This record gives sequence, C-alpha cells and structure tokens, in this order.
Amino acid sequence: EVQLVESGGGFVQAGGSLRLSCAASGFTFDDRAVAWFRQAPGQEREGVSCIDSSDDTIYYLDSVKGRFTISRNNAKNTVYLQMNSLKPDDTAVYYCASERACSVYDSEYDYWGQGTQVTVSS
Repeated sequence: EVQLVESGGGFVQAGGSLRLSCAASGFTFDDRAVAWFRQAPGQEREGVSCIDSSDDTIYYLDSVKGRFTISRNNAKNTVYLQMNSLKPDDTAVYYCASERACSVYDSEYDYWGQGTQVTVSS
C-alpha cells in the first residue's frame, strides 16, 4: 500500500518556524520526486516546492523563497519542509505528493498524503 504521511503542522506565531515531515512507504522512494502543496480555505491548491530523485530542488513558490527549504533523507524515506519566518498568509493545509518527476501542477501527481494543518497567528 502506497502511503505518504505528513506531520509537524500546528499553531505558531508569526515569525516562528515549523518543520514538516512527509514519511513515505509502499514505493521506491529513491527514484521519485516529492512535492509540497498547500491549500487555504477557498483558495486554489498551490505548489510550494519540489525535490527530485537526484536531490535537486526544482522550484519554490515565489512567496516562500528564502524562508522555506525542502530536503530529503532517503535512508528514512522522508522529505522535509523547513519553514522559517512564518507569516499568517502561510496558513493552510500542507500536503506532500509524489510522482516520477517534479511538476507545479497538482494533477500530475498520483500519490498524496492526507495533509497537515499549519496555522500562523499574527
């Protein structure tokens, strides 16, 4: 069974930090790209960042550049999203997703986690 499980979300004050984790199982993690998406209520889902199977960061959403860092640890089958200098506009459900290669389009991804809520207060 393919599973992606997000964790690390929660409540944080503006300016604070969180590290999200995406733990993968049921597929060959080393050979696939993993992306983070987020969706706020009433908003479109947007691609936050993606890291490919070569450990190259393919993109960051413009609004998170310089604040968020994506990384992966293949030995742990886990991808991380380090989020610093958080803003209220970062409030959303954060999802991880996987495909063969990175894409900014959510329709390209076949594996999805259930999401973890991030709430940033001012």
